[in-house]
Amino acid sequence: MFDFRLKVFYTVARRLNFTKAAKELLISQPAVTKHIKELESGFNLALFDRKGNKVVLSPAGEVLLKHTEDIMDIYRQIEFDLNQFNQTLKGVLHIGSSTSITQYILPPLLARFHSIHQDVKVELLSGNSEQIEQALLNKSIELGVVEGKSKRREIHYTPFLKDEIVLVCSSKNHLIKKEEIRPEELKNIPLLLREPGSGTLEVIANALKEKGIRLADLKIEMQLGSTEAIKSYLQHSDCMAFLSLHAVLKELEGNELKIIEIKKMPIPRHFYFITPQGPEGGLPALLIQFLIRNHKL
Repeated sequence: MFDFRLKVFYTVARRLNFTKAAKELLISQPAVTKHIKELESGFNLALFDRKGNKVVLSPAGEVLLKHTEDIMDIYRQIEFDLNQFNQTLKGVLHIGSSTSITQYILPPLLARFHSIHQDVKVELLSGNSEQIEQALLNKSIELGVVEGKSKRREIHYTPFLKDEIVLVCSSKNHLIKKEEIRPEELKNIPLLLREPGSGTLEVIANALKEKGIRLADLKIEMQLGSTEAIKSYLQHSDCMAFLSLHAVLKELEGNELKIIEIKKMPIPRHFYFITPQGPEGGLPALLIQFLIRNHKL
């Protein structure tokens, strides 16, 4: 139903690369160029400015992209609403989730979702919470799942499930002689932290701030971009790290890692669904309802 030329334009506008757009659309690059030229001819306007090997949107292209995004949203909702008359649900749902949620929470739930809704294709983007929020605002995804809540006005946050940030170290750590420490002792312990933009890092920073401790006060040995990298590093060092409890359950059960309690400093948090402000519907609402019903606390 959706005008294929607009779909080609939308893909090129997102990628700003004709070759990558052709691969995504499964058509040839000359075909992509042909569709764009037809649109430009129809509007009598250039939609892209070509600067050497680079392609950027022209002012007219920026306007068309905005309207194309709105049209695609309407078509997705039409498809969802009308398919319900046939008791069928189908379409493509673009979602994004922060790295820890992608690795430890969503895969089994998405497998169960697919077994029930086999005509719904889910495309999953992974990144830190800041990147996922930006992808939602850019309309690269329709639904996100993030760690923590940054309170952006353009985004609606729906609680998903509870989590806890815990301080962990290797079971073979030579520096730790006790199972509980005071918050101020964190300043003297070599720590691994997630990268800036991580939802986990933001939650940790807020919890420390309540105890009068800044990230700058900590003895940070390294900042790494994934939970798996941090867990592997812990196995070969005497560092500690703040990690999601969901992310370390397997290592705790196998006695590879252990939790060090911080006196009077629990760090609870929620994972949140994020959607654009406004009424929720279509496939994003379907997946949200499914995940809320089927997750294990």
